[in-house]
Amino acid sequence: MAPVSPTVARWELVLRLRELREQHGFDSATFAKRVGFTPANWSHVEKGRRVLTVNTIGPVLELLEVEGEEREELLALLAASKERGWWAKSSALIGTELQRYYGMEYGAEAIRSYDSLVIPGLLQTEEYARALISADVMIRPVQVEQLVAVRMRRQQRLSEDDRPEVTAVVGEATLRQQIGGPKVLRGQLEHLARLLDDNDAVTVRVIPFTATAGAVLGGSSFHLLDFTAAALPTFGWVESAVFGGAVDDPDQVRDLSFAYVRALDQSLDRAESLEMIRIYAKGE
Repeated sequence: MAPVSPTVARWELVLRLRELREQHGFDSATFAKRVGFTPANWSHVEKGRRVLTVNTIGPVLELLEVEGEEREELLALLAASKERGWWAKSSALIGTELQRYYGMEYGAEAIRSYDSLVIPGLLQTEEYARALISADVMIRPVQVEQLVAVRMRRQQRLSEDDRPEVTAVVGEATLRQQIGGPKVLRGQLEHLARLLDDNDAVTVRVIPFTATAGAVLGGSSFHLLDFTAAALPTFGWVESAVFGGAVDDPDQVRDLSFAYVRALDQSLDRAESLEMIRIYAKGE
């Protein structure tokens, strides 16, 4: 089971409260007034932008007639949502949206990703990450080492007993793109090979150059996170050269899932992908 993440706990809490509100037939504005919130403030609560307290959740649970075990579960989620994850210490560096993603990632049971041109962050070496981050003209030189440290901190989840299942689909171009130069790339590929040998929770699937156009999703990069709690849907995150953000529309998350399956279907299997990684690492 994944560790408790305050970000995931808050998300589950507001999703369950919204579902209960809708089951009781309250529209958001009417419900807000009944529990002592303005409609705007309650909207912020349901979007996870405002945190409830023990005092403010009381009228909410009372109006929704929440009792017994369910009440205890929701209060436990409230308590967990107030903890500080490791990513909060870097709030000035990484911003609100990226903090949200790191919090979701920390609490995920399974992580699926697609990258066409670069190795995903969870699998990068320090040198490869530094080369990528320092090449971003929007990042100040003084921030580079801090951001590298954050990326390495994320990777600690991969060595924990309750580590998530990680499946990364990458284009063959990622194995050839000279990020940081030949030495850095070789070190990255050797690291990938060792990781696949040593960690059965990590899978890399390579889409070969011989695959049809249907498997190639352009220069896009996206991640799909799944969770243990039945109340939580898949969380989507997309990235481009200038933007990274959550995908909150369920239809768009479903479209990303379909795209991921299409890419996965045309990728090499785990063993074949590992063999290709080793070949490129040797410079063959």
